[in-house]
Amino acid sequence: MHTLPISVYPFAICLSALAGCVDAIGFLQLGGYFISFMSGNSTRLAVGLLTGNMQAVALLGTILACFVIGTMLGALARHFSKNMRPAVTVLALVTALLAAAALCYEGRWILPAVICMTMAMGAENAVFQRDGHVVVGLTYMTGTLVKVGQQLANALTGGPRFAWLPYLLLWLGLISGGMTGALLFYIFGLHSLCIAVLWAAGLTAVARMKGEGLG
Repeated sequence: MHTLPISVYPFAICLSALAGCVDAIGFLQLGGYFISFMSGNSTRLAVGLLTGNMQAVALLGTILACFVIGTMLGALARHFSKNMRPAVTVLALVTALLAAAALCYEGRWILPAVICMTMAMGAENAVFQRDGHVVVGLTYMTGTLVKVGQQLANALTGGPRFAWLPYLLLWLGLISGGMTGALLFYIFGLHSLCIAVLWAAGLTAVARMKGEGLG
């Protein structure tokens, strides 16, 4: 976060909230499997392999593979972007994948919907990517919470007093998005994906207007 202009922080937090929203929707639909949190899915995959739960292994393997594919697609979208705002191209891809997920659900194709949702979350991490490396992880928070702890330690030993705050706000963005996604799911079911599509489209429009600092 510290490498981004302060003016971009709210945008990054909103992207993290989108990830939390989509992850919560997928988590509730799948009954305990994640759309964007691959550490949790990897642990569940290990347990499934040990216990012989091949149905869970197959689903988790699909989700993990789709997340990697989505991450690759996001990176390629940046690489081949023909405009000066590759973040806009990445977010357009995320929006398109979420829209595809919503359309799949309307056709009662649940697995394709999950695949598109997962690829969208993988692709989202390319929004703040520079020189092939993710500057801000938007869909996973372990590293972010590590940064909170490290910056708090720095503050206690004479470092910047509030360098931990942006990382905490990014985490809170994911939490608030997850709460929103859960509420939407309980009201609308997977139809709530339509709201996630509008959310992503709105962020794409903001990125197009903002431009500076987004990469």
